[in-house]
Amino acid sequence: MSISINNLKVEFSAKCLFDNISYIINRKDKIALVGKNGAGKSTMLKIIAGLQKPTSGSVATPHDTTIGYLPQHMTISDTATVIEEVRTAFSHIHEMHARLDRMSNELASRTDYESTEYQDLIESMTALTDRIAMEESENCEAEMEKTLMGLGFVREDFNRPTSEFSGGWRMRIELAKLLLTRPDVLLLDEPTNHLDIESIQWLENFLTTKANAVVLVSHDRAFIDNVTNRTIEISLGKIYDYSVNYSKYVVLRQERLEQQMRAFQNQQKMIKETEDFIERFRYKATKSVQVQSRIKQLAKIDRIEVDEVDTSHLNLKFPPAPRSGDYPVIADNVGKAYGLHQVFDNATFTIKRGEKVAFVGKNGEGKSTLVKCIMGEIPFTGNLKIGHNVKIGYFAQNQAQLLDEEISVFDTIDRVAVGDIRTKIRDILGAFMFGGEASDKKVKVLSGGEKTRLAMIRLLLEPVNLLILDEPTNHLDMKTKDILKNAIKEFDGTVIVVSHDREFLDGLVEKVYEFGGGKVKECLGGIYEFLEKKKLASLSELERSTTPTEKPSAKKSEQKPSDGPNTQTQTRKLSYAEQREHEKIVRKAKKKMDEAESEVSRLEQEVADIESIISTGSFPSDIYDRHAATTKQLENAMSLWELATLEYEEINSTK
Repeated sequence: MSISINNLKVEFSAKCLFDNISYIINRKDKIALVGKNGAGKSTMLKIIAGLQKPTSGSVATPHDTTIGYLPQHMTISDTATVIEEVRTAFSHIHEMHARLDRMSNELASRTDYESTEYQDLIESMTALTDRIAMEESENCEAEMEKTLMGLGFVREDFNRPTSEFSGGWRMRIELAKLLLTRPDVLLLDEPTNHLDIESIQWLENFLTTKANAVVLVSHDRAFIDNVTNRTIEISLGKIYDYSVNYSKYVVLRQERLEQQMRAFQNQQKMIKETEDFIERFRYKATKSVQVQSRIKQLAKIDRIEVDEVDTSHLNLKFPPAPRSGDYPVIADNVGKAYGLHQVFDNATFTIKRGEKVAFVGKNGEGKSTLVKCIMGEIPFTGNLKIGHNVKIGYFAQNQAQLLDEEISVFDTIDRVAVGDIRTKIRDILGAFMFGGEASDKKVKVLSGGEKTRLAMIRLLLEPVNLLILDEPTNHLDMKTKDILKNAIKEFDGTVIVVSHDREFLDGLVEKVYEFGGGKVKECLGGIYEFLEKKKLASLSELERSTTPTEKPSAKKSEQKPSDGPNTQTQTRKLSYAEQREHEKIVRKAKKKMDEAESEVSRLEQEVADIESIISTGSFPSDIYDRHAATTKQLENAMSLWELATLEYEEINSTK
């Protein structure tokens, strides 16, 4: 199976989106489709899916090849329960049975036994019979349950009407249906926008281990890095095809642009020299042959075109934060329930001034709810104290949707700006890539990313010292996300980020609060340290859960007579394998503990060195900041070492 895209050309008005593009999608390709906003990534997916026709060219799809397409936005209007809706994913089995019946009837009516068509029909019937047998041998109900739970649903959700769920959860239902059909080619447009970290990791695993060919558009760098093995960039109507994942593509692309620029500069130099020669000797009869030769040479040159590099620069900088109290947020046994449903309870934690923390966990576990409690938007139980002189800047998950769509970009900012800032609105909009005519556009014609940027500008209009950002990266492209991340890093106030974007959180936050099972757990360290600890914790839990089952099985084998000479050998091999696996887990836990201990020792020495410099009385002006930062790192490292030690002792004691 391979899909062939041949000489594809797409034109909108006078603009050429694609210009004679050709490439092939092979059976096991995992392709990331990349390019700047408006390059035509979503259009490309629609054309491959057969939902849009190109201006010229074709997409050759082999007979019986199935294609599954998940658009970025869709309108869903089903009325069934979750499980009933997902069960429709297996309707294709009934269709395959109907096709097999039609083939069987055709075969019975034919007498051209020696013909190629007759043999082709038999082969098609055999292949279809094998496919039906394979799909029916799988437990459909178990697959549905596994897929729905992987995407964040719980069993209690299965029999709820789909109409009770938000748009994001309805998209998950559609994604579950799509994955269960196991199409030959999966086309996914921003599939992670409505998923949490755990669901994204599950989807990564599914796509890498179970999916066939995949073509995806995503601004989640970690996701496409983990899933794809090929990157196709769309730029200036052309494509550049790289047989590597996104991170390696970025390096190769930079090399290509540098080579392209050198070739362009060399060609421009040669053209200039040729034009100068023609101009200098145009009217000299003795040079007329050479001049004509150079004119022809110039006409034949295939001009090198430099790929468009986005030179617009987004200078995103939050205003200096007014000094707040030492503890902007103190939560003591905070809880929130809706009727009989307890979202979370007994949440107790303290966020210090200047800390940058992340709220993570499955959707519906209370991340945005706790943010609303901090904002004072909803009632709650327990005590929640906002510190002295805390000024909150809040970016809500639906902030972009709250904009007035009927007014212009300029008016959106003009209506909230006060004082001297009103004289600088055009400058601010220009810095956010709304310069010139773009500032006069109506909000309703903006893309999702542009609306998010516009909502972010509103947040910058007054100085705050506690930033609360609820899913700020949805609809932002990779470049804008990097700029926002750097701005938050440089912000000297306190930050709470609710996000499922691991790449965005990596290196940004120093503490993670996990929401799940009605609890809020604090985890010191960055996002990948948190995920690693979760993995270790689940390993030790698995170790604990498998250990008790070994004794009854051993007992059973003692009571039951041997079925053959190899039974005891097999039992010994199994216990040996289990023992080796346990030793492997213990070694990994010990290595983790030793590394954590080394980091503590290193930081203790660093703190001692800084204190030694301070004691001399002659030191640089930033020495106290360095001392505070290193002491905080040491505290985090101590916590990680304690956790690693506990995990090692717990795993080592399980025999």
